[in-house]
Amino acid sequence: MTNLTAKEAPTTSAEPSSADVLAPIYKASGDPLRLEILRVLRRDTFGVLELSQLFDMRQSGMSHHLKVLHKAGLLEPQREGNAIFYRRPVHLEITRLADQTIRQIFTMVDRIPLPEHLQLRIQAIRSQRASQSQAFFARHAEQFREQQELIAAFELYAGPVAELIEQRAARQNWQSALEIGPGEGGFLPVLSRICPHVVALDNSRDMLAKATRTCIKEKLNNVDLIEGVTDTLLARGDNFDLVVANMVLHHVPSPADILLDAAALMNGGGCLVVSDLCRHGQEWATENCGDLWLGFEPEELTAWATEAGLTPGETLFIGLRNGFQVQVREFWKVSGAS
Repeated sequence: MTNLTAKEAPTTSAEPSSADVLAPIYKASGDPLRLEILRVLRRDTFGVLELSQLFDMRQSGMSHHLKVLHKAGLLEPQREGNAIFYRRPVHLEITRLADQTIRQIFTMVDRIPLPEHLQLRIQAIRSQRASQSQAFFARHAEQFREQQELIAAFELYAGPVAELIEQRAARQNWQSALEIGPGEGGFLPVLSRICPHVVALDNSRDMLAKATRTCIKEKLNNVDLIEGVTDTLLARGDNFDLVVANMVLHHVPSPADILLDAAALMNGGGCLVVSDLCRHGQEWATENCGDLWLGFEPEELTAWATEAGLTPGETLFIGLRNGFQVQVREFWKVSGAS
C-alpha cells in the first residue's frame, strides 16, 4: 500500500455539499399548504393572524409552517409596528445555489392560479386594511399636514420629484397625468402645468375635499378629482402618460398591486414616479401617522415594478434629519407595451 504524504492527503471541507444546501429548501417546500403560502405571498406581505384567517387554521399551526419556511430561506419576517409580517426574501443572489433554487420554486409556484376562495379572502384582508387607513384619515384630515410633517415635510420631497418630472417632461409629449393619493393637492399645480389633463384619485372623501379647495385656490381647471381606487380607473378604461404616487405606498393595503395597476393604466412609453420612505424601524409612525408599512427597501420596489413590466430608471435618495430617508424612483413602460 502506498503511503500518502501530507501534501497528497485528501482534505475535508467545512463547506456544505450541494445536497446539504438544497435538502432543507425542498423539504420545506414539499408540502401543498406551504406552497399555497408562498403563492399568496407573491406580492403581498401578511401577518400570522392574517395567514391563519386566509387558510382557516389555528395560529399555532400556521406559525409552525412559517418557521419551517423561514428556516429554509423561503420566507423572511418583517416587523410592522407591534406585529410580525412575512414576505418572500428580497435579496436573492444569482450566483448562490440556494437562492437559484428558491427563485425556481417561486417561478413554478407562481404558475399555479390562486383558488377563488383564497382570492376572496385576500381581498377581504385588503379591505380591512383600507378601512383602517380610511378611518385614520377621516379622523385626522384637518391635521393631515401636521401628521405628515412628523415624518417628512411636503417641500422636502415635492421639490426633487417636481424637478425630476419637469426634466422628463421637457423631452416627452405627455398629455395626461394621474396622481394616486393627492392628499391636500399640493402637487397638483405641478402636474397641471405639465399635462393638459390631470386626474387626482383618492379613496378618502375628506382628503379629496381638501384637494378640491386647493384646485379652486390655484385655479386648476384641468384637474378631475375622483373618489375611488385604481380599480375604479381600470374599469373606466383610463390611460395616462404619467402616474405619480407621492408618499402613498406606505398607506395602502397592497403596495405591489399599486405598481401593477399603475402599469396597466399607463400608455406605452409612460412613466411612473414614486416617492416613499425607505425601510425604517420607527414604529410610532403606525399609530401617529396611520402608516400600514414602515417604508420599503429599494429592492422591493424594483422587484414589484419589474414584475409589473416596468423598467427602473433614476433613483434619488433624500436624507431627513429625523432619521427617515425618502427614495424617489422612476419606472418606465416600454413603448408599444399593452
